[in-house]
Amino acid sequence: MTSPARAEDTRKNEAEPLSLRNQILDVAPINSMPYIGPPLPHSYIPSPQAEDPEAVVNVGPAMVYCPLTTRQEWDNIVSSTKSGVALTGTAAMGKVGPVIGRVDIGEDDNSYFFRVSLPGVARDQTDSFSCDMDPDGKVKIIGVTTTGENIVCKNSQVFRMQSKNLCPPGHFSITFQLPGPVNSLQFSGAFGADGILEGSVAKG
Repeated sequence: MTSPARAEDTRKNEAEPLSLRNQILDVAPINSMPYIGPPLPHSYIPSPQAEDPEAVVNVGPAMVYCPLTTRQEWDNIVSSTKSGVALTGTAAMGKVGPVIGRVDIGEDDNSYFFRVSLPGVARDQTDSFSCDMDPDGKVKIIGVTTTGENIVCKNSQVFRMQSKNLCPPGHFSITFQLPGPVNSLQFSGAFGADGILEGSVAKG
């Protein structure tokens, strides 16, 4: 006759039957080769450590979409990059047609040179158009676009636009960073009829 204590030990040693109702975790297979498939729902993927220079991944060109943001948040985003271009207002709406805010930058031993695409921006906007430069090389352009309206009045005629592929009308700003500090007192610029703003400034 089996004692109750021995019978209980026997039940503990017996393997519990597999219940099909229990959740089965989907994990990566265990073998001698690294798993190269897509990440599984319950797989552990360690995040790269910041102190490891090889773990830093260059994502290439990127865009930050901020539908609603404060001026302080926007300034923090702009100051976090040294080679990006920041657009606000109508310049950031991404409409089809000539793009406002494309920037080319060059340099020689003594100066920096830049070109900015400003299609649809009137050159005679002396009050609403400005190009300011900080000693650290930060350039900020503010203006108003005049294209993309629904109705155009020219030579006593009124035109209702059937297509609107140019930049919509409104205020905009363009901010970008030159490679180094500058002497803002030695700045010269020209806004051409082709819609290209050119500027040169002496290095600081």
